[in-house]
Amino acid sequence: MEEFRQIGEVLGSLRALIVLQDELQINRRQCCLLLDVFCLAFDVIAEEIRLNLKLEEKNTKWSPLESPLRELQRIFKEGESYVRQCMDKRDWWVKAINLHQNKDSIDNHIHNLLCLFPAVIEAIEIAGEVAGLNRDDIQRRRVTLARKYDVEWIDPKLFQFRFGKQYLIPREICSRFVSAWREDRWNLAECLREKKCLESVTKNQEQLAGLLFRKIIESEADNGKLFPGSILYRGDFQVRRRFGGQYKEIQWLGDNFVLRSFFGDVELSCSEVSTLLSLTHPNILQYLCGFYDEEKKEVMLVLESVNKDLGCYLKENYGSRRRILFPLFVVVDLIFQIARGMEYLHSKKIYHGELNPANIFLKARNNTEGCFHLKISGYGLSDVNPCSSPNSSPRNYEPNLSIWYAPEVLLELEQTFSGSSVLKYSEKADVYSFGMLCFELLAGKPPFEGHVEKMSRSIIAGERPLFPCTVPKYLVNFTKKCWHMDPNQRPSFSSICRILRYIKKFLAMNPDHDHPEMQCPIADYCEIESWFAKKFTENGTFNPLSVAQIPFQMFAYRLAEKDRTIMNTKDKNGELTSQGTWTGRDDNVSIIDDAVAGTSDRTSVGSDTKSRGSDTKTVYWDVRSVYTEVPDRKSNQFRTSSKGQIPTKILEKKAVVTKKNTNVKAKKSPVPDPGQSEKAAHHSLLVLSPDPGNERQQQQRYTDNQRKSLSDHYWFLQQRSANKQQPANLGITITNKVVS
Repeated sequence: MEEFRQIGEVLGSLRALIVLQDELQINRRQCCLLLDVFCLAFDVIAEEIRLNLKLEEKNTKWSPLESPLRELQRIFKEGESYVRQCMDKRDWWVKAINLHQNKDSIDNHIHNLLCLFPAVIEAIEIAGEVAGLNRDDIQRRRVTLARKYDVEWIDPKLFQFRFGKQYLIPREICSRFVSAWREDRWNLAECLREKKCLESVTKNQEQLAGLLFRKIIESEADNGKLFPGSILYRGDFQVRRRFGGQYKEIQWLGDNFVLRSFFGDVELSCSEVSTLLSLTHPNILQYLCGFYDEEKKEVMLVLESVNKDLGCYLKENYGSRRRILFPLFVVVDLIFQIARGMEYLHSKKIYHGELNPANIFLKARNNTEGCFHLKISGYGLSDVNPCSSPNSSPRNYEPNLSIWYAPEVLLELEQTFSGSSVLKYSEKADVYSFGMLCFELLAGKPPFEGHVEKMSRSIIAGERPLFPCTVPKYLVNFTKKCWHMDPNQRPSFSSICRILRYIKKFLAMNPDHDHPEMQCPIADYCEIESWFAKKFTENGTFNPLSVAQIPFQMFAYRLAEKDRTIMNTKDKNGELTSQGTWTGRDDNVSIIDDAVAGTSDRTSVGSDTKSRGSDTKTVYWDVRSVYTEVPDRKSNQFRTSSKGQIPTKILEKKAVVTKKNTNVKAKKSPVPDPGQSEKAAHHSLLVLSPDPGNERQQQQRYTDNQRKSLSDHYWFLQQRSANKQQPANLGITITNKVVS
């Protein structure tokens, strides 16, 4: 409850700031939108608490809310800092340059809120399932929640209609996500026009106002038209230091910027420069404006200032006693920010080609200890000779670039001997480099540490770095998918973002980061993403860059996770149920399996009466689902939460043998006289197989443990049906068919 009170204090402070919205000359509409979304979030939480929880139980049953509400308070504080930055009248011209196309209000603060809010709602629901003492009320709440997570709501439009307000995406709010940014650009253009007419402005400021005004209101085709270099030189321009290559740190208009310059004909790179100047995302280093010196034939691009890169952070903190630089939830957040920036670049058909720690920059978040805002640099202008990236500190970390290149890139470089690669600038090559970055952040050391010399041949042959035992297995498996040998098997950055978004939600609801090996998701999120991508993204009905789509994606993942949990529980309990014995919703049918099988037009899981045992396309019986590196290890493992949560199973891979075996002999057992034996065997087969007549059903061999369990069960039924008579010694053979 204390966290909720602190959120209310931040919201009250933000409301007081917006009262003075006339003082907001930059991004006024976005700041007002941010306040409205925060207010809606606070009201929804208050209503959910009122409906599901008891105030007198706040010290006993509200513990699932603590971590999500603490993270929500951090998001509210960052939003308040953003509004204060927009209201600050100091260095107005610097803010006009930095924020004239900024969308952080929506793409950063509202995005983070929509990612976390499902965790807050689910935490309230978990606490509500045990709130109160009246069993009838508890049962009614559980039935209501069970009906909420139903497959009939897996439709973006239907979901918004039914749950839009609860998940902060009502239609009136979503319509402002696009209009607010456009209105702010027009308001800034009007303000620049007024500034230009003031007598107090200098000639240089007047020219800068005119050029920014033209950049804002004219067509995007003119955005690549560079400003005269004289405007840059007359604006208190000073070079503070050189980083080497194309980059310098400069002081301009009283603030620090990074200048990227190169020589050449501007017409040759005009199209790419135009694209760079139009990009805006919170996780890429922003190109603010460009200048051209006619005399020197020099192109000068001004970027926002940077701090230390990731390589320097890691190098300064390496030591024999300290290998893990960041806590797990911070590492996952950094990985997620890299994926978001790369997802945006790939949506603009910009491929990095040099994704490594030297091109990742970190800046400490305001009012948040231990968290960082990450930005990607070094992208764009692939026709220009590549040079080192900007860095505000001396270079102490020189990585071996070959270890970041994908195997196909290294093979091409080895075969062409030209030092250039076409495959380097591709989506899948960037995903491989991203996987290596994931390893360095998770393991706390560079890939192939101590063996970086001449690693190209080993990487091409399939060698990869080894993870420490402390890294959670689900993150190890995720990273291995990113650096897969086959480029076609690597996920896209849109899929990576959805997976990491849900992992962040899992960590927010399970804050015991000190023991990551005990905190594992109950389902394979990569498997869920395969289902989601097949059902929604491949047909173009889902826009991965729209923040309004985030709650639906989280809801769909939650429904698939819940369905998978039910299936796993059935597997653990060894329940072999015949077809048609369940009522209501059929928990034995997986929506994931249904999508994999191609039956995506099903509208309700409850209407499908197929039994999981008889469905040969179930993921657990499909040869495409092999999810273990140790086949001998027992696959069904449960964990027990320390906070009274329902035990859930850690998903393990199952070794599946595709070779058909028609006769698998089971354990021999005594059998009664021929008449009773035949009757008992017939009765047992009826119990074990819902459709004995379907002889052509796909056959599949059980693992040793499953076959032994089935044989014991068969022997027990024989003994019971034989009425404890002493039978003759007769061997029994079980046909190896899929058993429901």
